[in-house]
Amino acid sequence: MTRNRWLIVVLALFIGWKLIVAWQGQAFHPAPTAATQNDPAPVAAADDGLPPEAHTTLQLIQRGGPFPYERDGIVFGNFEHRLPPKERGYYHEYTVPTPGLNHRGPRRIITGGQPPDVFYYTDDHYETFRPIGGQP
Repeated sequence: MTRNRWLIVVLALFIGWKLIVAWQGQAFHPAPTAATQNDPAPVAAADDGLPPEAHTTLQLIQRGGPFPYERDGIVFGNFEHRLPPKERGYYHEYTVPTPGLNHRGPRRIITGGQPPDVFYYTDDHYETFRPIGGQP
């Protein structure tokens, strides 16, 4: 194959990959509905022990985005079985940024339901979870 054909093949693969990533991002980030726009924030107290970045992430979830990380909103598999068992697709994960890191870090909010009705916080990359928003 000539050099130009290799370039075309590589370019086509790259564009295809970007289209797939963009399509998946849209599938995982639905537009906010009237229900999610009008629901109260899942965490009301500022002294709930969550970092300020977690409150920002919760507000983004409530609004339906836009999310700063490409993987925000993906299905959380609960492979560690540390959350109550639910069908695949019930849980979704969102990054809680850690100041000073140039990557996603270990902090996440996991939501359950669509629209979300349960919220969990982990600051140790899925080792431990705690419910947030007044749920049991």
